[in-house]
Amino acid sequence: MTTSGTERFNELFSELEDCDENGQKRIIEEMNKIVYEMNEEEFKSVFTKELFYKMNKMIEDKKLSMGNVLLLLKRVGYCKVLKNAWTRSFKESSLNKRFEQMIIAENKKIDEKDEKLLVDLCECFFSLSFIFNHELLSICVPCLVKAALKKEESVEARNEVEIAFLALHNIGICPIEQELYMNEIKEIIKYHQEHRNLSHLAYRCAWKFLIDRLYFDENLEEVIVNDLHFAREAAREIEELTRNVDWKREKEEESEEELALLRWIESLNFFFEMCKLQREEFSGLIGSIVQVFQATKEKCNGIHYHCVYLLETAAGNKAIKVEAFVKGGAVDAVFQGIQLPALNEKMAYESLVLFLKVSRRLKEEEDDEMEEAKRKASKRKVTEKMEEEGYEDIITSFHEKFDFLNRRYYHGLSLNISDYFISV
Repeated sequence: MTTSGTERFNELFSELEDCDENGQKRIIEEMNKIVYEMNEEEFKSVFTKELFYKMNKMIEDKKLSMGNVLLLLKRVGYCKVLKNAWTRSFKESSLNKRFEQMIIAENKKIDEKDEKLLVDLCECFFSLSFIFNHELLSICVPCLVKAALKKEESVEARNEVEIAFLALHNIGICPIEQELYMNEIKEIIKYHQEHRNLSHLAYRCAWKFLIDRLYFDENLEEVIVNDLHFAREAAREIEELTRNVDWKREKEEESEEELALLRWIESLNFFFEMCKLQREEFSGLIGSIVQVFQATKEKCNGIHYHCVYLLETAAGNKAIKVEAFVKGGAVDAVFQGIQLPALNEKMAYESLVLFLKVSRRLKEEEDDEMEEAKRKASKRKVTEKMEEEGYEDIITSFHEKFDFLNRRYYHGLSLNISDYFISV
């Protein structure tokens, strides 16, 4: 979108108060197309506290119908979350307070409750704002989860489910009682696993919403890992998205498929930080991340960096065994990546931290004799591969940069070079 597109949006907005409701609807449909094309900076420059104040004033003066406000703000909220356009403007606006009051008032109704209005209000409020109190969570979460339960295969139904899940995804990390969402989310995920009815975006948002709950409720991990098989499902999604990306594209900006893949990769980081259960399925998930890492090595773009950062996070988690890294090809792939001519400092740092973590994990003592035997076998495989590839010489060549990389990024690298080497 160009500057003229931004100006066109503002021109259309100024025309709204001179139109009847049907005319407003036509104008808003055109505005919604412009919103979808905005980048993050354009989005934040248009949707200011002042614009939301004007919108609220037009509602008060009966110059803009609530139905048309919701038609616009559902698209605005959807695009805000999709583009990661973080902004305080709606939260600090008078329109935010109006929505809060309307949600609470509509929920209190018994006989005349407008369920569609309540869903629309919740979707707009939760996708545009960023801090939510307990009362609003207890009203909106069940409302949005119910909206996401739709199983119809029409385009309209799929779009509505996607909007509901994006709003739920935007809640982020905060405490929510399981009874407000658990049965419905499990039903949605299990139904999708059998029928594949959700879009990639909606399915990722469903998992993101569930995984965010782990921060306050670690008991959820049993459901996520064992009952719903997150690792298997995440691997399948990533592999499918990887096949759909045209990696030979010359354009600098990332395609929709690449962005979808990046969102999945980013979503996994919190899971790898929180995960405490050990499962064989993790090696398949590691393998799918390695596929993306290798596919992006020539571009060295954001996805490539996020892959090595994710693998480095996983390497520090004792629930994910070193065998998963060997079997999934992570050690091999990152070792090849560190030798690329286009390697930058940030990638070098994360790669070295990963090798340091793997080395330390392989040096740990194991109480269980069978596990110790497996670890020694992994040690042997890693050591033999590294000897073949000249690992010690390559790590030694980076030694003089360790202190510089620590000061530039984070103090995660040991200055003792023997910490990076493994002996059987």
